[in-house]
This record gives sequence, structure tokens and C-alpha cells, in this order.
Amino acid sequence: MKEFWLWLEYLPISSEIGATWGFPLLESLHVLFITLMLGFILMVDLRLLGFAARPYPVLSISRELVPWSAGFFFLATVTGVGMFVTRASSHVLNPAFQIKMVLLLLAGINIALFHFYFARNISEWGAAQRAPFFARFSAVASLSLWSGVMLAGRWVGHIV
Repeated sequence: MKEFWLWLEYLPISSEIGATWGFPLLESLHVLFITLMLGFILMVDLRLLGFAARPYPVLSISRELVPWSAGFFFLATVTGVGMFVTRASSHVLNPAFQIKMVLLLLAGINIALFHFYFARNISEWGAAQRAPFFARFSAVASLSLWSGVMLAGRWVGHIV
């Protein structure tokens, strides 16, 4: 498997990113896209918890903001992969990177559970001040997991 990670590092695009202004550009864009993505996720989660946008139905908030968060997640993934390939063999061994990936997977599972299970009857919630328990639980899990992803991501460059 190590050969695969080294192969990624020696791709011409990896060398180009790592040896030029490409890496700091990708890193800056990555942080920007994650910040925007998390801003939209935060608003949905705060609405689910009843802390923000209470007059608006959860369905409306979700329909308006989830596509934005998904788009910024895609862009953050592209920029993250661009940075990853420059040092793939060391990143896969980095405990902070491993933690980030596990938390990212758990955040994805939480999103899937929310959208395909907990929010099956989201249209029935209307403008209720409080979403059902499992939706609120999912919001707390989301806030916790995404905070962990951000912290672990920040540590990746400092744990070698």
C-alpha cells in the first residue's frame, strides 16, 4: 500500500502543487470552503436545536442551506485531495489525519442518518420551536463531529 501513496506523491501534479504557490493557494481555499460549509451546517444545526431562525420551518432552512453546504464540501474535498497528494505517504500515518478521516466518516454517517431516517417526516414539523429529539441529537453530534474534524485538520500540519 505504501507504494500507492508514494506513487501519488510522485505524480507531476503533486510535485507541481508542492513546489509552487499551489499548496498555499489550495490550503487557503480549503480553509475558506470549510468555513463556508460549516457556516451553513451551523445554521441548520442551530435551527434544529431551536437556538436560531425559530420563525422558519426546519424544512425551509434545510432546503435553502444544505445545497450550499454540500457544494462547499465538494470544493473543500477537491482542495484537500490536492494538498493530500503532495505528502500522501506521511499523511496516512499521521494520527491527526487519521482522526480527521474517522470523524469525517462519522459526520457523513450522521448526515445520512438525519436526512434518510430522522428527518423522514420533516415537513410535518412545521415551524415548531423544537425539532424531535433524534433531530436535535443529530445536530449536537454534527456540531461535535465537525468541530473535531476542524481541530484534527489543524493539527495535521503540526504532528509529523
